[in-house]
Amino acid sequence: MNTDKALRDLSLLAARLTLGASIAAHGSQKMFGAFGGPGIEGVSQGFSSMGFEPGERYARAASMAEIGSGTLIALGALGPVGPAMLISVMITAIETAHRPKGFWAANGGYELNVMYMLGALLLATEGYGSLSVDALLGIHKKTNATLGWLALAGGAVAAAIILGQRNVPLQQSSQQRQKTTEKNEVETRATAS
Repeated sequence: MNTDKALRDLSLLAARLTLGASIAAHGSQKMFGAFGGPGIEGVSQGFSSMGFEPGERYARAASMAEIGSGTLIALGALGPVGPAMLISVMITAIETAHRPKGFWAANGGYELNVMYMLGALLLATEGYGSLSVDALLGIHKKTNATLGWLALAGGAVAAAIILGQRNVPLQQSSQQRQKTTEKNEVETRATAS
């Protein structure tokens, strides 16, 4: 093994472990209340308020998609499937929760979602490297950038289908979220004083 290939594989491993563990942990916050997360009950209410009914079904699906995609990415398993799942979740999150707040994460925007999506794009099109389950099983020889792009497109289509199932028109949902955000900010300021 030459030095460049070894360093590339180590870089891909570090990226996979970081991205995969982060998104799986985020899903665990939603599903189980791990790492200070709200748990499925709180997340279900949030999904309902965004027009996804029944909220618990969508909350569980989003949580499982995050845990599943993160696990697949961290292990380097099943080629672009994990990144495609991640793309689907991130597009849905941007459209329902983050886009109205602008780009920057400091304002609740979609900056972090874009970073997750770019990591997914890289791994889906470049592969997981030699230090992966796919390499161990020989799957990496059957994947390529074209397959990666197709899988990511499938993730985008899945997000569009999910967004199409919302019961609240986007504009109304955005206005409701803004009112809730403003109310929470006022309550936060009141308790801080």
